[in-house]
Amino acid sequence: MATADQKRATSVMTGADILVKSLVEHGTEVIFAYPGGCSMPMHQSLTRYSDRLRTILPRHEQGGAFAAQGLARSTGKPGVVMATSGPGATNLVTAIADAKLDSIPMVAVTGQVPTPVIGSDAFQETPMVEVCRSITKHHYLVTDVRDVARVMKEAFHVATTGRPGPVLVDMPKDVQLDSCEVDWEVPMDLPGYKVITPHAQPEQIRQIAAAIKHSKRPMLYCGGGVIAADGAEALRKLVDLTGIPITMTVMGLGLYPNREDLSMDMLGMHGSAYANYAVRDCDLLLAFGVRFDDRVTGKLSEFAKNAKIIHVDIDASELNKNKVAHIPVCSDVKFAIDELNKIVEPPEGIGPWVKQCSDLKKKYPYSYDENFDGILQQHAIRELSDLTQDRETYVSVGVGQHQMWAAQFYQFSRPRTWMSSSGLGTMGFGLPCAMGIQAANPDALVVDIDGDGSFQMNIQELATLHCEDLPVKVLLLNNQHLGMVVQWEDRFEKSNRAHTYLGPIGHEEASGTGVTDSHAYVAQRYPHFVEIAKGYGCGAATVSKKSDLRGALEEMISYDGPFVLDVSVPYQEHVLPMIPSGHTVDDMILE
Repeated sequence: MATADQKRATSVMTGADILVKSLVEHGTEVIFAYPGGCSMPMHQSLTRYSDRLRTILPRHEQGGAFAAQGLARSTGKPGVVMATSGPGATNLVTAIADAKLDSIPMVAVTGQVPTPVIGSDAFQETPMVEVCRSITKHHYLVTDVRDVARVMKEAFHVATTGRPGPVLVDMPKDVQLDSCEVDWEVPMDLPGYKVITPHAQPEQIRQIAAAIKHSKRPMLYCGGGVIAADGAEALRKLVDLTGIPITMTVMGLGLYPNREDLSMDMLGMHGSAYANYAVRDCDLLLAFGVRFDDRVTGKLSEFAKNAKIIHVDIDASELNKNKVAHIPVCSDVKFAIDELNKIVEPPEGIGPWVKQCSDLKKKYPYSYDENFDGILQQHAIRELSDLTQDRETYVSVGVGQHQMWAAQFYQFSRPRTWMSSSGLGTMGFGLPCAMGIQAANPDALVVDIDGDGSFQMNIQELATLHCEDLPVKVLLLNNQHLGMVVQWEDRFEKSNRAHTYLGPIGHEEASGTGVTDSHAYVAQRYPHFVEIAKGYGCGAATVSKKSDLRGALEEMISYDGPFVLDVSVPYQEHVLPMIPSGHTVDDMILE
């Protein structure tokens, strides 16, 4: 039998081991980690826990952080990323800011130079807490090994409670190497952090129910906050009980099936015309888990200006921040909807309004030139959607035109199957995000719908897919341009191309300045993505004929491993509808 001294000895651990064991104890199964001098002790510890915690080596720290987001967005569990000090840590900054704006639970662990040399401009030193102060939900610089267990407990608690978000834990190398006796039951010390989940009061629920009952033209406007609250089923029940049409933000897609009659799909700058018109004309706007983002509202004073607004959000700071609500409710959104479902009654005389919304859908459908003999981006996405409806499929995207077309033309039916960098709009998001989704959902089909501009920003993660056996598929809509900026050039800058062509210098003529054919192809395709993908060990093919598209998609889907399908598409196609920035629905461009 072990003596008391022996038992005590077994509880003494290094800071690195305490941190890694804390990850395991908090349910972390996958970590995306790139080693360096100041994080080596933690990586050595990761090898000792490899039977319980899978470490995936990304090819860039930003790729690792977006992969952690992919895991978090698809599961609701906190994603974890690790990097070394200095440049390794600063390579996480964009993804941390991205997670903050989209309310994604993430724990970012960074190595730091030893505490005695902090502030001396030591090799690879960066003050990460100061760098990330305004883009994290919380942040720590750990200077005492005895604080590691408490800090990790707090980090996971803060990242996942209330409105989720990223937490930074900066670990100096000497703290990683130092040892102490661990108190795993150490209490958290979070003065000022409200850990009690806010719940709507009964009177507020009754006010919402009364507003619904007496409305004639109600609309549901729902976003990522409902997904974060696991409120999709409650929301669907509310729609069934009331018959109210529903529109979703880009973060809310999947909350309600696109194919359902009451779905008005996405609203906003590139949302459906019918959703935007319905919001303009409604008399009651039920805003659940949204933040009245400028890409949704356009000119704020004109957004739903004739409607009574009910805004429910877990974050009190969002209430009345952008748009003043008649009934602001700080509450867990799922709780509020569940309580509402207990007493809500259908609006009196809603039939004419539902018919009006249905007529709007018929009059202003998403559309494209179906007679075009090449492959349009919208057509490629619609074909992929049709082929993958009957299987477990997750879709990630980069940022730009392809992102908006995917939001328009892919038919989502479940929450957490659509991953988009929405608030920050980060190019390079799609591929590494898909990597994290695949790691968390090994049996699912994971497709990154990407543009050639976004794809190249983290293309090196193809190596990770190959080496880690992550069979992500990439539908690459290759138009040789930064398509969304080209669209703005066409609309607002007289088509003057200002460094938006991605091909070789000297081929600017092929980029189309002055070309009037709206479906013109670029004459020369560069780079050769098929060769690049194969060089990374992935399967790859290219397709340019419309008649070959479905077969190429089937080959991509069935391929045993990661695969890049390079689809030649025209660069002058525009994402429509479009409400110009700062304008109103009445200024919407339809063609």
